[in-house]
Amino acid sequence: MPADAAPRYLIVGPAWVGDMVMAQSLFISLRQQYPKARIDVLAPAWSLPLVARMPEVHKGISLAAGHGQFGLGERYRLGRILRAKHYDRAIVIPRSFKSALVPFFARIPVRTGYRGEMRYGLLNDMRPLDKAVLSQTVQRQVALGQPAGTPLPPAIPFPRLRIDAANQQALLDRLGLDCTRPVVALLPGAEYGPAKQWPLAHWRQLARQLEDAGRTVWVLGSDRDRAVGEQIVKALGHGRNLAGQTRLEDAVDLLALCQQAVSNDSGLMHMACATGIPVTALYGSSSPRYTPPLSDAATVLWLELDCSPCFKRECPQGHTRCLKDISTETVLQATLPDEKA
Repeated sequence: MPADAAPRYLIVGPAWVGDMVMAQSLFISLRQQYPKARIDVLAPAWSLPLVARMPEVHKGISLAAGHGQFGLGERYRLGRILRAKHYDRAIVIPRSFKSALVPFFARIPVRTGYRGEMRYGLLNDMRPLDKAVLSQTVQRQVALGQPAGTPLPPAIPFPRLRIDAANQQALLDRLGLDCTRPVVALLPGAEYGPAKQWPLAHWRQLARQLEDAGRTVWVLGSDRDRAVGEQIVKALGHGRNLAGQTRLEDAVDLLALCQQAVSNDSGLMHMACATGIPVTALYGSSSPRYTPPLSDAATVLWLELDCSPCFKRECPQGHTRCLKDISTETVLQATLPDEKA
């Protein structure tokens, strides 16, 4: 296909925040190959505001069937509707059977994805997944946009989310936020489970150290992180717990106002990286070799114990030393490298 072609893509996106942010690397790569390409993304409704912050995407399309639901009737109905779009190619990022149904029902001529869950027939450009070659999630996503058998681009493009300045100001006004002092965002949540969460006592101590260093602390996260956020900021004079008070796209705009972020390996970590701010990323049961922060301004702290990465939701050995043994002094030094801890 010539570089000046204008292919129409339907991308079936992933169901996790971090994976959706990383998928922007695929969208950027496709537009680098074909600048006139039209890219539509089929994704869960919750992720569409995030997809809307990706300039490469023409349109986000909601799939009404929820996470974990098969929803055959809904997938068939949507597929029939999408036939009128005359897509040239579908790229199916998830490896589930159901994720390949809509492109099949839409009669998209080329349907690309990795082998998994007996999708023969649903996909007609079936790719083997060599995990030794494609060791990172983002590499696996970008590879689906390359011709079969070709190497990856020499450099994976990093995600970069669009910032809405008007929404930033509206958030500052509504939430009564003050940016007079430099702001450090703390992101203590991790939807996957406690084996990816730095201990609460460490977060509280770090918050006090940051305040002593002249920083304002904002805690960002979902509603389930609200109680933890209250514990982190309750003894601070310059701290705000914003967990549960913002939409996903609001978090993007607030993170972009921060001097720095400290985060577990989570979806918010990938969002913070995609705003361009420096990020200190804490890894425990997961591995930065598999889902690294996609930013030149990120610092990874990972002890790489003999028992990690285990990729478990809870520590199989009951001690979570992979995170507990990362000291607040180490994190503070990584976050404010030009100042004494």
